[in-house]
Formats: sequence, C-alpha cells, structure tokens
Amino acid sequence: MYIVTGGAGFIGSALVWHLNQLGIEDVLIVDNLATSEKWRNLVPLRYRDYIHKSQFLEQLQAGHFTAVKAIVHLGACSATTQRDVNYLMENNYRYSVSVAQWAIANNTRFIYASSAATYGNGSCGFSDDDTNSRKLAPINAYGYSKQLFDLWALRNGLAERMAGIKFFNVFGPNEYHKDDMRSVVHKAYGQIKSTGTVRLFKSHHPDYPDGGQLRDFVYVKDCVQIIGELITKPDVCGIFNLGTGVARSWNDLVSATFAALNLPIKIHYTDMPADIREQYQYYTKAPMTKLSKALGREMVFPSLEQSIENYVQHYLENGQKCLS
Repeated sequence: MYIVTGGAGFIGSALVWHLNQLGIEDVLIVDNLATSEKWRNLVPLRYRDYIHKSQFLEQLQAGHFTAVKAIVHLGACSATTQRDVNYLMENNYRYSVSVAQWAIANNTRFIYASSAATYGNGSCGFSDDDTNSRKLAPINAYGYSKQLFDLWALRNGLAERMAGIKFFNVFGPNEYHKDDMRSVVHKAYGQIKSTGTVRLFKSHHPDYPDGGQLRDFVYVKDCVQIIGELITKPDVCGIFNLGTGVARSWNDLVSATFAALNLPIKIHYTDMPADIREQYQYYTKAPMTKLSKALGREMVFPSLEQSIENYVQHYLENGQKCLS
C-alpha cells in the first residue's frame, strides 16, 4: 500500500493520478476535506480508501498499518499569508515529525514536501546543499514551518534516510480549489476570460521592472513524474529542489497564457499591498544539479510556453478541472 497525505489537494491528487497511470491503485488518501471543493479531485481517481488526517495519525501510531511501501507526505497548510503560527507549527511541523518517525521506525520509504519558501528573500541563494539549508532565513511563517522540519531531519541525521522536495512555483490541473493560492496561470485565465486584461503587481524593487519579477515555474505533471521516480528509488535520499532550473518573469507567464488563447496581450499593473511587500520574493530559481546527480540523469522539462499551452488548451478551455 502507498499512503499519500494531502491526497485530495493539488499536488497530492495529481500524484495519485500519476500512480494510477502506472497501474497503482492500492493507495490510501489522507486529507481534511472539510467544506473545500477539493473532494472533486478524488472523483476520477482509483484508490483503496480515504481517511481524515487526525484519524490517520491516531491509527498510524496505534500500529494499524502494515505492508506500507511508501508514504508521500504532501499534506500541509501552504498559505504564505497564514498568520496563525501555532497552527502551522502543529500542522506543518509536529505532524510531519510524527509521520516521519513512524516511517523511519518501520523502514518505510518517506518522501515529504518542503518548499522554496524556505529560501526567504534569496540572500543565501537557492542551493539545496545541506550546508546552505542550515542557514536559510524564511520571510513568512509558512516557509519557517517547512524550514523547521528540514532542520529537524538534518539535525537528527534523517535526511539521509528520506527524500525532501523543495517545490518552487507549481501550476496545473487540480489547483482550482486553492482560492487565492491558485497559480497566476489559473488566475490570469479567469481574468482574460472575464475582462480581457490581466492584473499584475508593480515592482517595488529597483532591479526589476513591473511584471519583471522572476520565478521558477514548474508544471505539476513534471513534479509528480519525479515523485513517482523517487518512490521507486529508495536509495535516493536528501533534500532536493524541484523546479525547472529556469527563472521566468510574470510577464512571460501571462504572455504565454494569452498566446495559448490566441489573444492580444493586455496587462495592467497595480500596487502591491503594503502588508506583503516585506515578504515578497523577487527572484527564485532552482539549481537542479543535486537531484540530477542523485537520479543519474539530466533534468529536462518542457518550456514554460509548452506547459501553459497544455494546461490552458487541454484543461481550462475544456472546463476540465482535474487530471483524469
């Protein structure tokens, strides 16, 4: 059996879809559906069972699960604007520690989601070398909760027995339920359809023009393919970046969305809210050398334009929210 926490969420449900493509259906999905629309991500999937995250931890610690081949722990609060730090500590850090301890004690493959938010303002660079990971300074509470778990794994020598993934800016099908945390591709598509114009934040940094802030955007299909590969290679351990290794601007991303719709580019720049300016990342790029070396192959990804075209034309334009 494979266990995927956060299995109804964006990347988690995409991973279960990928496992289904590989013929794997013996999957336990762990999540907290509450009143969210993310239950719709489960409809096209094939899996053994669903369990609430609190019941899962209780049953895990009570010894109810056997013959677990791998736990992919993707469940977390990913809102960079979350202000309840106690909640983040319990949900993102303490919960992760509990699941990881069980996996290690039971010799079970453990793969977990870290985040590029751990890199903060980028002043330490974006190297996923362990030495660099130890000195990072996140600039929001979400990033800090993820950093704490990375540090716990490193401090206890457990990073050598599991695989952590620092996801950069992921976009693609199955994200529709994430409200304000949806990708800008999804938001831009909606704005184009309703007004013909996309709104982007102005830059408040002299080195970047409006819309010229840079990110490493990576398609969710590429992410889950790599997670699937890591599941089959339990000897590949450590904390790894997962992006494309290429930094592109918001202007590039929006332009590609217009192009996928064969429409003229119309962008309106608005002031960035004052309350997020100090927590804003102007540049991210994922060096992929460490993961490439660990997997023994070059990391090759479709271009941003190709990925956005696939997302827009095969999913958004067809009204298809989920991978199926």
